[in-house]
Amino acid sequence: METKWLEDFVSLAETRSFSRSAQLRHVTQPAFSRRIQALEAWTGIDLVDRSAYPTRLTPAGETFHAQALEILDALQATRNLMRSHQVAGQDMVEFAVPHTLAFTFFPHWLMEVRQRFKAVKTRLTALNVHDAVLRLTEGGCDLLIAYHHPSLPLQLSADRYEMLSLGTETLAPYAKADADGRPLFGLPGSAAAPVPFLSYASGAYMGRLVDVIVKQAGQPLGLDPIYETDMAEGLKAMALEGHGLAFLPHSSVRKELKGRRLVPAAAAWAFTLTMEVRIYRERPEAARKLKPAVQALWDFLGSV
Repeated sequence: METKWLEDFVSLAETRSFSRSAQLRHVTQPAFSRRIQALEAWTGIDLVDRSAYPTRLTPAGETFHAQALEILDALQATRNLMRSHQVAGQDMVEFAVPHTLAFTFFPHWLMEVRQRFKAVKTRLTALNVHDAVLRLTEGGCDLLIAYHHPSLPLQLSADRYEMLSLGTETLAPYAKADADGRPLFGLPGSAAAPVPFLSYASGAYMGRLVDVIVKQAGQPLGLDPIYETDMAEGLKAMALEGHGLAFLPHSSVRKELKGRRLVPAAAAWAFTLTMEVRIYRERPEAARKLKPAVQALWDFLGSV
């Protein structure tokens, strides 16, 4: 049994909707449903009444819901207790970062910090967006770095958490270059000639941003989904092999663009979206722990 199954179940009990909970948990609905089924298989009894709408729990599910909340609270309390015993590592800055930013933005950004500020000891945990936010709210990290777009804001209370802007990032379509340096696939496509589309899973944060681009395009893009994954690096690998077109953050394709291994798959600035890269922390007055190293880094970032 995995603790994320308990978190999924608690979410479902709150939303009464598989689709809404899947969205909040940043997974596809089929994957979310499989995890609930796995939990039911583990308990040996139906926890959800799937014949009702909106979804409701069975009597056994109501009982298990109360137990799941207690289990999750106990686990969190235990982790907090263990962290309170940490004496070493007070100079270690702990980051929670979504996978895409962990592979692309973070290494370059950290090098700039070390060059302009000072050497910083860091520990990075790469997660999906939901779990990265959860890591911050549960006190499992000092700082969260994440994308921000007005259409998909993170659910963090401004009364408890503060943020700084670290810059912007552009999400745009890219494809492998042919022998003449032109993209193998370009936008827009058409019903007669659809574009092989390498897509993010529907519950992924980046996938929801691509949905925003498609809706704002003002015309059909003629995309034919042939492959999907949660991670931008996976889409980039497929695009480099010539399988299709993918929407990727510019920081993830910087080297490939320089080497002409990937090229823009649309006219300049067409079908793109600009995101802000933000860093978040608990406000000092609400913080469960306040490391001097974190405060020094935050003060530096706030001054540049």
